[in-house]
Amino acid sequence: MELRQLRYFVSVAEEANFTRAAQRLHLAQPGLSAQIRQLERELGQPLLDRSGRTVTLTAAGAAVLPYAQSALAAAQQISFTVDEFTGLLRGQVRIGLISGAATEEFDVATVLSAFHRDHPQVGITLTEDTTERMLAALTHGELDIALVGLTGAELDERLAVDVVFETRLAAAVARDDHEFGSRIALAELRERSLICLPRGTGIRGVLERCCAAAGFTPRIEFEAAAPPLLVQLAAGGLGIAVVPALGAAQAEAAGVRMIEITDPAMHGQLGLVWRSDRPAAPAAKVLLGQLRIALGRRKAAHR
Repeated sequence: MELRQLRYFVSVAEEANFTRAAQRLHLAQPGLSAQIRQLERELGQPLLDRSGRTVTLTAAGAAVLPYAQSALAAAQQISFTVDEFTGLLRGQVRIGLISGAATEEFDVATVLSAFHRDHPQVGITLTEDTTERMLAALTHGELDIALVGLTGAELDERLAVDVVFETRLAAAVARDDHEFGSRIALAELRERSLICLPRGTGIRGVLERCCAAAGFTPRIEFEAAAPPLLVQLAAGGLGIAVVPALGAAQAEAAGVRMIEITDPAMHGQLGLVWRSDRPAAPAAKVLLGQLRIALGRRKAAHR
């Protein structure tokens, strides 16, 4: 029995699918299947039921799974302990960012640059994706840290979050559009053409949750990956963009007019998220601490 076989078994059990598990492990599916069958032969019992549309655990598999997870966690902790004992940071830290997060306002690049100078043996991998997919990657162990937009929905209990930014969401319309005054109730957007971030992002999640509570589904006509492009689309008269509120000078420069959304007011939040149910690699722990300090200072400066 090998640790890698246990890792393969745990991945298939968590994904309930050989194809997804193989993609997650960056393996060919036939090789993954062969390794798990070898593990089952060594143990003398089938661990997975492959007869249905999804892969499920057999009784033996369900009994073995927590021990396999514990064995993998223990092996990882051995490596972490040795690294901490020697004072050497090494390995790889995988970070996820929502699109457009690495700006001057959220100067993640400076934090990463300083960390790399201090710890050149640590590799850093950056991924841009939606909040939904990054939260899934965190729970599956595919990311160590993520800066995500929060929707207000409950997070997986295995995740911890530090809110580093909060802003009111508002409606942006073309500067010469005077159909509305300075305020608009959310219900008035029911039949309007809206411009928003794609599904799976924080702001889109906030909008959809609030509209559902008000009894309607928002009519999203245009999507873009970052708020500045949403504002540009609104300036072109393509609809009403739901975006973080801009100051008067920013709105004027962008060619839009900002309208406060009421009943209810909506707020967007950015949060640093990480797994809290198991020990983090020393490198990830140090980098997370530096990001929390840097982004925490920014939050304090804007209070």
